[in-house]
Amino acid sequence: MAGFRVPGRLVEGLRVVPHPAVMLILEFGAGTSTIEDGAGRPHAGSLVAGPGFGSGGGVRARGEHVECVQVRLSPVVAGTVLGVPPADLAGSPVTLDEMWGREAARIREQLDAIPSWEERFAFTDALLARRFEARRPPDRETAWAWHRIVADRGLVRVDDLAAELGWSRKRLWSRFHAHLGLPPKSAAKLVRFDHAVHRLVAGEGPARVAADGGYYDQSHLHRDVMEFTGSTPAAVLGEPFLTVDDRAWPTA
Repeated sequence: MAGFRVPGRLVEGLRVVPHPAVMLILEFGAGTSTIEDGAGRPHAGSLVAGPGFGSGGGVRARGEHVECVQVRLSPVVAGTVLGVPPADLAGSPVTLDEMWGREAARIREQLDAIPSWEERFAFTDALLARRFEARRPPDRETAWAWHRIVADRGLVRVDDLAAELGWSRKRLWSRFHAHLGLPPKSAAKLVRFDHAVHRLVAGEGPARVAADGGYYDQSHLHRDVMEFTGSTPAAVLGEPFLTVDDRAWPTA
């Protein structure tokens, strides 16, 4: 999880770049924030969005004096924690008011009353842990398949996953999509893109990133980046949503 405080107004809007996680935003404070989905529809306040939200580059965050805790939930545990299957989160985001009712307002008030980020993180961690422990655990086989995709940086073959599970390709597709919100091939493509685009932001050359990342060639990488972000690999290097990641979610 990460804490964000954005003083002033996001006039141009912050482009949301897809990530292989369920995004949970817990807003607090006196400010306001809005996510405009790909169709330009506004969604205000605390919300949840499924893996890959922002694909196409048309999703933007706007607001004034925004304060929030943002959590990246693995799709494996998201359904258990949120009480809503990730498959129901495909497309547009869902406001926390819709999902949790009055509890969403109480969480906002509680976060607003907490004086430090460390205490807000501890509060959020305890909240999510309670919700996880009170519900049925995630599906073991689909969790294994997801972790294989992530560990292999999206380069694993779907047929190989199905064979290792002793399932047909159709059964893997059905179970994976039902529990995690996207088909296994799309999940692998999203994980591969995420790994590649962060290497680009870190300064590595597109030819090397394409070769190491399982792309046919540099043009293939270019098409994937355009599909997910609406920008070329050269333009995406300055996207704030990506450049902040090494500080908000450090890998080391």
